[in-house]
Amino acid sequence: MSEILIYSTAACPYCVAAKNFLASRGLAYDEVRVDRDRTEFETMLRRGGGRRTVPQIFIHDRHVGGYDDLVKLHRNGELDSWLTHTP
Repeated sequence: MSEILIYSTAACPYCVAAKNFLASRGLAYDEVRVDRDRTEFETMLRRGGGRRTVPQIFIHDRHVGGYDDLVKLHRNGELDSWLTHTP
């Protein structure tokens, strides 16, 4: 399993943007499609503090948030530390 997990749906432009962002940096991720499995959607809600929007991104089981949150981590220079340090 990858250190990055993305909960997503098929028709989500922010999900595509997040996956493209990670791929452009050579970062592998696992994807869970919540539009295919209601149980996974419920898991996403529980893990993401009730956030219903996608993507919901986790690094080492630590909740990042959505695409904007991921990019903010990168711009603030914090993404690398999240990737190298497990909580």
